[in-house]
Amino acid sequence: MFGDMAERAPRAGEHLTPNQLDKQSQIVRAAIDVLTSQGLEGCTARGVAANGPLTKSAIHYYFADMDDLVDRAMAGHVAGFEATLKEAGDDPDPVLAFWDTVDCHLDSFRERPSVAHLWFEYWISAARKGRQDAIAGVMDRVRGVFAERLRAAGAADPEEAARALLVHLLGAVVELSVDAGAQSRILDDAARLTGVARPRLRSDVAG
Repeated sequence: MFGDMAERAPRAGEHLTPNQLDKQSQIVRAAIDVLTSQGLEGCTARGVAANGPLTKSAIHYYFADMDDLVDRAMAGHVAGFEATLKEAGDDPDPVLAFWDTVDCHLDSFRERPSVAHLWFEYWISAARKGRQDAIAGVMDRVRGVFAERLRAAGAADPEEAARALLVHLLGAVVELSVDAGAQSRILDDAARLTGVARPRLRSDVAG
């Protein structure tokens, strides 16, 4: 908690004016920028204020607990990642769309290692604080994209296949950090997990 304030922070569920909602959104956007550039450690009230249009006092007013702000910012970051995955899988062939989405997921972490660091830092921190619901929300958004793609590609059990695939891809992030040439093998394993045969992708050449 941030301590006593001259003005109390809005209570959970309390109606906010459009102006207040806009200020909250500005704070969240600034926190997303801090998370992606400085990681979890840099996402303090002072750090967010330094990267946004509002003061540290305003952040204290709108977010009585910094964990709430971090959760909101991480959710916003993941929403952007979700949109990127959906854009990647726009091929009219549902099988190609699925594999383009998988490829995009791996490339996102391989090309920006700081994103992988952020996700793992967040999961560890949230788990230690008993905030499993926040972690589940992050996982569900990405898993949902894969389930949708797998359903269209004809997977026998798209929900279970998406769950297994996401667990596999999270481990693959670590493997790619030490073996950049592992992507083709990782994709072969993903094909066995999901039952969706994969075509030759650009990553086969790049890897």
